[in-house]
Amino acid sequence: MQFSVGVEYAFHSLFYLVGLPAHKSVGIKQIAELNNLTETYLSKVFAKLRKAGIVRSITGVKGGYELARAAEDISFWDIIEAIEGASYFFQCAEIRKKNIFVADPSKFTKDCPCLIKVVMQEAEDAYRNHLRGKSLQWLYDTVGGKFDEKTKQELNVWIASI
Repeated sequence: MQFSVGVEYAFHSLFYLVGLPAHKSVGIKQIAELNNLTETYLSKVFAKLRKAGIVRSITGVKGGYELARAAEDISFWDIIEAIEGASYFFQCAEIRKKNIFVADPSKFTKDCPCLIKVVMQEAEDAYRNHLRGKSLQWLYDTVGGKFDEKTKQELNVWIASI
């Protein structure tokens, strides 16, 4: 299992939206410059975040993006799912039905799920639940609290410039 780099860009971009004053948005150009990537690529990431209800776009001269809900209500899993989709990583192909020792594949019904699939999905559910327990606010508080004074000042200058 490997996530696309879009997940990492989403986390890093959203991190800075947490620190914005209420009702202040930031343009995709500024976020792209902050992360040293193209506006085109980041626009695709933010389109997915907007569709998932994580950010909202603000129109107008001072428009841009802001969080659509409180940072403590945006989990790591919400962000990953917005970028990667909701499907389970393990997709059972029901290979057991094609096994040469199976005379009647119709005996495998909803009442007889593939045990491999069950175990894999239980493990993934535990993984997802752990990520649901970490919020964007938790990330901001944990990382932002470790910024030195110079970084905090630079961040404040950047916020003031947008």
